[in-house]
Amino acid sequence: MKIYISADIEGVTGVTHWDETELSRPESATPREQMTAETVAACEGALEAGATEIWVKDAHDSARNLIASRLPREARLIRGWSRHPLMMMQELDETFAAALLVGYHSRAASDRNPLAHTLAGMVMRMRLNGRDTSEFLVNAFAASSLNVPVVFVSGDKGLCEEVAEVNAHIGTAAVKEGFGNSTISIHPDVATENIKNGVIQALKGERKKCLLPIPPRFTLDVEYKEPARAYQYSFYPGAKLTDPVTVRFEADQYFEILRFLLFAS
Repeated sequence: MKIYISADIEGVTGVTHWDETELSRPESATPREQMTAETVAACEGALEAGATEIWVKDAHDSARNLIASRLPREARLIRGWSRHPLMMMQELDETFAAALLVGYHSRAASDRNPLAHTLAGMVMRMRLNGRDTSEFLVNAFAASSLNVPVVFVSGDKGLCEEVAEVNAHIGTAAVKEGFGNSTISIHPDVATENIKNGVIQALKGERKKCLLPIPPRFTLDVEYKEPARAYQYSFYPGAKLTDPVTVRFEADQYFEILRFLLFAS
């Protein structure tokens, strides 16, 4: 069984401030350790559930955060950004049995995590077919379009509630909760235990029920913080301004949505 893991940091237990998420900052050392520990826990759960091969995408910021030596021998680590439209799901294809998202976080304009955002800080809000959109949703559709189910997600409580609304069959592990500019986090060891056990349960369940239905057409609305950004990205082929800060892009194929986001987020 071949498993894909996409790992972020803003949904890792204890991580609260942007300085803790930037590799160049001394405050990032402990969050980086915990991001690695939670990813290792997901790997261990996958191996116990029968995985024979695991691909891990370091999907945060520089994409050079995970401590490679801590990963199990069965894992392959994808570092850096190729600039492929799959972005946080680079190298995912139909050969994978399932995908796991670790350390993910609430969407842009959410009040459930002080580090809430969707893809880029320039984005104020993103809606896909009318639904406020998180990185979970962007990537779960990417995986489902390849017939790969996202079966497990860890992160903040707000995101886990969103996952349950989108598809109740997807397993979750909430490791913290945001209040204003603060977080309340569970103990790091408890977080890794919950992630490992959650992954085991998810991979032993009915994985195909976690696939998101692919609609016949996608409408993406991206609201930017600055009108100049919206004006610039409205020149992407097929895109248009719907108001001074919002660009709309429509496509029948989800890959075209991802291609637009690669250039406009």
